[in-house]
Amino acid sequence: MTDLTNQKRVASQVLDCGVHRVWLDSEASAEIAVAITRADIRELIEAGSIKAIPVKGVSRGRARERDTKRKYGHRKGHGRRKGRKGARNPRKEQWMKKIRAIRKKLKEMRADGSLDKSTYCKVYRKAKGGEYRSVAHLQAHLESEKLIKSKEN
Repeated sequence: MTDLTNQKRVASQVLDCGVHRVWLDSEASAEIAVAITRADIRELIEAGSIKAIPVKGVSRGRARERDTKRKYGHRKGHGRRKGRKGARNPRKEQWMKKIRAIRKKLKEMRADGSLDKSTYCKVYRKAKGGEYRSVAHLQAHLESEKLIKSKEN
């Protein structure tokens, strides 16, 4: 078989791809061997004797399968984890989520009139101090202390 390294190199420059991505038709090797100039190579590219092999991507199929399992709760055991508990669910984020929910509830209650301004301020400060574990805990405290105004009054 003839040596076509030179043609392959020129074709890679014309096709603007790597040498290993250049495909040469083995049946047209005689015609390719005769081609010396870039114009000759371009003609062979138009004829289909020389082509650029498409780039292979990395398949996401396995990743998608893994993600669906993780969504379901699998593949998340102790052996898969790195870092401490607080690295996966930081305390600050937990606090932010909780305090925002509590403050939102307090604002709603103040707006609908079930909390007066002075009570709202006191409870708001207590929430800031970490008195309430959750919105349900806040609600239970307000009901037990009879701080919520009923709508019939």
